[in-house]
Amino acid sequence: MYIAVIGGAQCSPEEEKIAYEVGRAVARSGAYLICGGLGGVMEAACRGARDEGGMTIGILPGPFRSDANPFVDIVIATDMGQARNAIIVRTADAVIAVGGEYGTLSEIGMALKMGKSVVAIDSWRIERRGKIDERVVVAKDAEDAVRIACAEG
Repeated sequence: MYIAVIGGAQCSPEEEKIAYEVGRAVARSGAYLICGGLGGVMEAACRGARDEGGMTIGILPGPFRSDANPFVDIVIATDMGQARNAIIVRTADAVIAVGGEYGTLSEIGMALKMGKSVVAIDSWRIERRGKIDERVVVAKDAEDAVRIACAEG
């Protein structure tokens, strides 16, 4: 199983802690962690996965593999900018969002469009015509997020 962990390149200390724990839980589940390969949530998740002996894959927006955070095992430099978000989501079986800005929101939207499971921890909720889209499942913590992703992915 491939689980994408998405979130901002800059994040709060709390989001960093959550992302690290998500990465650890992904590795313990036996899944591969895929992300955008840069800093913030992505780096914290990769660090957590590596600390548990997991495999990490970074899909970079730029042309240089050297831009990847030091915890990415497999680096794919796309030189596609934010369009690389589609590759991350398409490759994943399920998506876990930790915090995040508009890039994260675009990944959530693409994941929903592709029929992927989306789990959120302190991240975006989607509302349309006054109704919350329940396809974005809110998790209480990292373990809960990975459990849901594995069950629904």
